[in-house]
Amino acid sequence: MSKQTYRVCFCFRRRFKLAISEAPPEIKDLFDQYSENDIMTVDHLHRFLTEVQKEEKATKEEAQATIDHCLRELKHLNIFHRKVLNLEAFFKYLFGDINPPILPSIGVHHDMSAPLSHYFIYTGHNSYLTGNQLSSDCSDVPIIQALHRGVRVIELDIWPNSTKDDVDVLHGGTLTTPVELIKCLKSIKEHAFVASEYPVVITLEDHLTPDLQAKVAQLVTQTFGDVLFSPGSECLKDFPSPESLKKRIIISTKPPQEYLEAKDAVKSENDPKSGKTQVDEEAWGQEVPDLKGANVVDDKQDELDEEDSNGEEDNDKSPQHLAPEYKRLIAIHAGKPKGGLVECLKVDPDKVRRLSLSEQQLEKASETYGKEIVRFTQRNILRVYPKGIRVDSSNYNPMIGWSHGAQMVAFNMQGYGRSLWVMQGMFRANGGCGYVKKPDFLLKTGPHNEVFDPKYKLPVKTTLKVKVYMGEGWYYDFKHTHFDAYSPPDFYARNYYRKRKKKKGRTLRTRKIQRNQPKEDALNHRKQATQQQHQANTN
Repeated sequence: MSKQTYRVCFCFRRRFKLAISEAPPEIKDLFDQYSENDIMTVDHLHRFLTEVQKEEKATKEEAQATIDHCLRELKHLNIFHRKVLNLEAFFKYLFGDINPPILPSIGVHHDMSAPLSHYFIYTGHNSYLTGNQLSSDCSDVPIIQALHRGVRVIELDIWPNSTKDDVDVLHGGTLTTPVELIKCLKSIKEHAFVASEYPVVITLEDHLTPDLQAKVAQLVTQTFGDVLFSPGSECLKDFPSPESLKKRIIISTKPPQEYLEAKDAVKSENDPKSGKTQVDEEAWGQEVPDLKGANVVDDKQDELDEEDSNGEEDNDKSPQHLAPEYKRLIAIHAGKPKGGLVECLKVDPDKVRRLSLSEQQLEKASETYGKEIVRFTQRNILRVYPKGIRVDSSNYNPMIGWSHGAQMVAFNMQGYGRSLWVMQGMFRANGGCGYVKKPDFLLKTGPHNEVFDPKYKLPVKTTLKVKVYMGEGWYYDFKHTHFDAYSPPDFYARNYYRKRKKKKGRTLRTRKIQRNQPKEDALNHRKQATQQQHQANTN
């Protein structure tokens, strides 16, 4: 029995015991099949790896390395001097870090020679923010952290600094403190390929004057040099493959000319009498119903692309005063054509581009234009970003974007919650390289040029059932301080798709709780009193 302590009221300590987890019957039966005389040798473990774990390429040397690892981790087991595993050691091996769900040795195994548009790409939103969207600091630290986790798309909002002679990165119109652009660029160069050698895309939300655009072009060119992928001022006819762009940096933003036209369109649509412009709507967003009950509205009512928000610095821009060197840096052209969503989703056979939609816009568009979105994403790139009211850096359901072929589902990587866990889990696949090949049904067209309809219900190919055998380790993840006045923390496991029972607006969940006896007696007494009161009311 291992003993742990925790503090109460800062002044004294309490001690409680943690029972050693015992192998369940299923694990015992499995051990009996691949052991002899209650011990598992190297040969036994090797057979288990190949037959049960489906590691066909596993060698006896790797099996021996596993036993050696257990030797170091579980020194208290007397059996280890015999270089074998007993039941407890086998149980610890199965549920330890040495046996992860996805083996790192698999590495990158998807076909990486297809165009960029054929992949889901690990994408960040406002990658420079350290916390919330309104008042946190801007820094290169979250950019570095994201790159080390395998994020392949970094977003930078670039604005003139206070003296208008240099470029800062910050969330415009908020209280966020700026960070110099050059600092972010240098950090990207240094850490871009630590976790993955596949290309990093920098999406720029540009709020600069032409002279500062020219300065950005100079900074980017000097910082990245030959690493920068710069095809010239013309749009690409087809996207290159991740394989051909290994260890390259790619710039994606609106070309200056298109940016100016978007600004003029914004001015014509804003209503000064209302006191609330569409840019204001983008800053704060609007609540929409869930996807199942979403109402489709006219395209003109959609919010503006966040990249269409403009500052006063844009007033001096004109076609004859654009920075050509800045435009030549842009490899992936972004922007929205005029004419609403139907025009935005048209596929041009002569060029490819990137389109950005908010999570709300995608939800609305998917109700009517689901197949058009899928067709668009077969050649072009669709970026989805969080709605403006997510000021706490929360995130949305990424499955909506992925099921329509959206490559860049942009997330607040400094956020939290289940959606972010889904995103992180998604990109553990394919060796954690940040690129996951889209399924074939999102890429293929039928004999009559038809594409996959996201509303169509496909037959279930595989059902995954997960059984939880054990949970431990909270004392490694939390400081041993006072969690409450009387007991250590209560933890429980639950299904993602659990059935809910509601009573008085509260969700009732099943818990297995470790409590000390006095507290449990109090709870039992309260329960009995409640039952007696209910029986009295019934009578």
